[in-house]
Amino acid sequence: MTKEELCHALNYVNATRENRSKMVFKIEENAHLIPILIEIFKDDIDPISCKASWVLEFLIKKKLEFIFPYIDSFLCSLSSLTLESSIRPASKICMLLVEHHYSVKSSLSKRILTKQHLNTIAEAAFDWLIGDHKVAPKAYSMTTLLLLGENITWIHPELKLILNQNYENGSAAYKARARMTLKALEKS
Repeated sequence: MTKEELCHALNYVNATRENRSKMVFKIEENAHLIPILIEIFKDDIDPISCKASWVLEFLIKKKLEFIFPYIDSFLCSLSSLTLESSIRPASKICMLLVEHHYSVKSSLSKRILTKQHLNTIAEAAFDWLIGDHKVAPKAYSMTTLLLLGENITWIHPELKLILNQNYENGSAAYKARARMTLKALEKS
């Protein structure tokens, strides 16, 4: 399948789980399509990139290891994302990567994710947290930064400062996640 054919197939993907799952199955069966999917995801101005990001998120949730050979390509695209429909899945993927990295069973992730990778994820998470974004990417970013701050010392003080500054203007969902995060920061 070429990039054009994959774009055409992505045109028929919608937000339903069943529909995205069918596309994930096609990608799993044809793993050579993963870098093409990431390339489409990175083309942030094209609305089809949102659909590519939905499929990429479902693929990564199913098996995180699919992203590892293409981690540099994925991470270098984070700073250029502008479409909210792409940012939410990207922030979720970053959270999944960090959760896996700090889990007990993550020997593969610990070998693949470098300090630079983790710093890139932290920078993107802070951008999403302070930027004009919906609650989901902010919530995923809070979790990501909370975990990263356990080993990157400058993160927790910055996270606490930002959450306290933005708390009053946040939505109810933002405030709930911020309270939970601040409580966890106090314990650490």
